[in-house]
Amino acid sequence: MFEDKTLICKDCGKEFVFTAGEQAFYAEKGFQNEPTRCRDCRQARKASRNNASGEREMFETVCAECGKPTRVPFIPKSDRPIYCSECFAAKRQQF
Repeated sequence: MFEDKTLICKDCGKEFVFTAGEQAFYAEKGFQNEPTRCRDCRQARKASRNNASGEREMFETVCAECGKPTRVPFIPKSDRPIYCSECFAAKRQQF
């Protein structure tokens, strides 16, 4: 049903292949548009959205269970408890 297509990256101008498997995946997910960037440019764009170094911004907080300082990849809200990785893992095993 699907055949490999050669597309042109809108960022770098290089040709890349939109494989039959990728097309099937896009169709299964209901995506309407073909990709416009090659894999390298997509990855570079994704990394630049996080920040210049490609790392996630971390926020300092205190664990609601044990009280030790911890870092989380989201802005902590005062209406929900935040746990360090050890306490979070212990809580997760309870369920």
